[in-house]
Amino acid sequence: MNNQKVVKVKTDADLLKIKKNHQERLNKYRYHILVCSGSGCISSNCDQVRDALLDAIKEQGLNEKVLVSATGCIGTCAIGPVMVVMPEGVFYSKLSPADIPQIVASHLVDGNIVTEKTYFDGKTGKYIPHLKDIDYFRNQVKIALRNCGNMDYASLEAYIGRDGYQALSKILSSMKPADVVAEIKKSGLRGRGGGGFPTGVKWEAGMNASGTEKYIVCNADEGDPGAFMDRSLLEGDPHSVIEGMMIAGYTIGANKGYVYVRAEYPLAVERLSNAIESARASGLLGTNILQSKFQFDLEIRIGAGAFVCGEETALMASIEGERGEPRQKPPFPFQKGLFGKPTIINNVETFANVPAIILKGGAWFADFGTSASKGTKVFALAGDINNTGILEVPMGVSLGDVVFDIGGGIPRNKRFKAAQTGGPSGGCITNQYLNTPVDYDSLIKLGAIMGSGGLIIMDEDTCMVDVAKYFLTFIQNESCGKCVPCREGTKRMLEIIERIPVKYSDDKDKKRDQLQRFKGVIHLQRLADVIRDTSLCGLGQSAPNPVLSGLRYFREEYDEHLFERKCEAKVCKELLTYEIDPEICNGCGVCLRKCPVEAIMGEKKQPHQIIQLQCTKCGMCFDSCRFEAIQVN
Repeated sequence: MNNQKVVKVKTDADLLKIKKNHQERLNKYRYHILVCSGSGCISSNCDQVRDALLDAIKEQGLNEKVLVSATGCIGTCAIGPVMVVMPEGVFYSKLSPADIPQIVASHLVDGNIVTEKTYFDGKTGKYIPHLKDIDYFRNQVKIALRNCGNMDYASLEAYIGRDGYQALSKILSSMKPADVVAEIKKSGLRGRGGGGFPTGVKWEAGMNASGTEKYIVCNADEGDPGAFMDRSLLEGDPHSVIEGMMIAGYTIGANKGYVYVRAEYPLAVERLSNAIESARASGLLGTNILQSKFQFDLEIRIGAGAFVCGEETALMASIEGERGEPRQKPPFPFQKGLFGKPTIINNVETFANVPAIILKGGAWFADFGTSASKGTKVFALAGDINNTGILEVPMGVSLGDVVFDIGGGIPRNKRFKAAQTGGPSGGCITNQYLNTPVDYDSLIKLGAIMGSGGLIIMDEDTCMVDVAKYFLTFIQNESCGKCVPCREGTKRMLEIIERIPVKYSDDKDKKRDQLQRFKGVIHLQRLADVIRDTSLCGLGQSAPNPVLSGLRYFREEYDEHLFERKCEAKVCKELLTYEIDPEICNGCGVCLRKCPVEAIMGEKKQPHQIIQLQCTKCGMCFDSCRFEAIQVN
């Protein structure tokens, strides 16, 4: 168990007392410093920054004036370690232990912000000290992420101090299960795991399912490349997920819950385990919760990292100790789920929204978003973007606003090319659709999906044929192999994509080979239709999406690879030719020494040449040339 003290919560009055005491404790301090301790900042040695901060505060005699808290992810993963000085909301970034003494002496002692260590806005070329003035933060609306980066992730008291477990208290004291369902329906909350199924409808089915033994399952098997929303929530605000699951348990009549987390998330597992133990020790998990007849407990099950286990039936099989393979539906999980009992499964973000909805009302939540997609959505912004990290915006915000206002645009003044939403199951959104509202239905019309929230931005140097190959390779590796369409169909699709940039066997067979490859690209569409219509689970049914969206919006790029034998992005090395410009080359010999296959020849101080038949196109000569004498065609 963590080193937080145990607080006993037996009644509603205890919750209010703990909240009051926590607020009074915070009010004693002049400053409250929030040091990001999410995965991104930990990899940047935020622990050393926090230790240096504590030492400097002690040296300056500020222990009675300054409180330091380790928080979950604040959101800006690319510029960590970061910290926020409250109550002014001064945001410091790219910190090192050496920066801390100056910040403490100048800011905390003399009251002068160290501007050159605050957030630097690349668009304006200016430092912006305060959170409220930074586009990345001021354009967000945080509901699921309401506590991440704003409190001590390990403190039950801190969570209660921010209205934690008040929603649980509310339903146990004044709401029937049907009332909870009605409120969730009114909110319009849809499952944030990718399918977008209405949560209230799902919970109602679980409530009405026959049987005295039921289960609640949290799907935290976040497997999409570039997605880290659920991980960040579990690391920064585990109690909100616990409370959401407890509310779901009360609603459907379940006394047991499971959180299925992949083993690649050790920090999330550790913090969630500590939170469960804290809640259990306090009396918030177990029997007679808040002097009611409700009882509920949680258990963590760790997955081995199989992408298919994000599918609910495969996930349940894995929890049961079986091979993680999907099964045919119906019966649906609410009818016959975990251990053959009625089961409701939602993902981390969905459960994290529930306490706020119960406290503030479904109508409040429904005020955000669009008519068909209510509330907000958490995204993991990654790829060719200036501001990488997690963010939360109202449904319906345009993709352009996310990329250029919140995300800060594309690095190195490159052009935006596409955004991949929904991971391997999603599709690409191109420049012409930057004004498209980001919601469930609008994305489906474009051949993409919302997915769990991974948003990968690609610039002009991205090859869409290579992107399709990457995602198909991922799907092929992650296919469980149970059904033929997914197991064999995705393999055939991958083979067709892999053959596109391969060099023709010889000039004699060029025309015939070219025709076969062209037919293969046409065959991709037929294969995709069969795989989508006949695969057993959502993984196979959505597997063709990245290829189909690529063909839909970037067909000219495929044709360029096939007929002109060119890769404009210069990614497909089979289609590249490295040549040395004799007018620029001064014969320094660096490229000659770097070449691993001795494909470069030339005398010292004389222009060199590349032996094309021997060149493996590894690009080491290009990377090593200081005079830009090597051209890539």
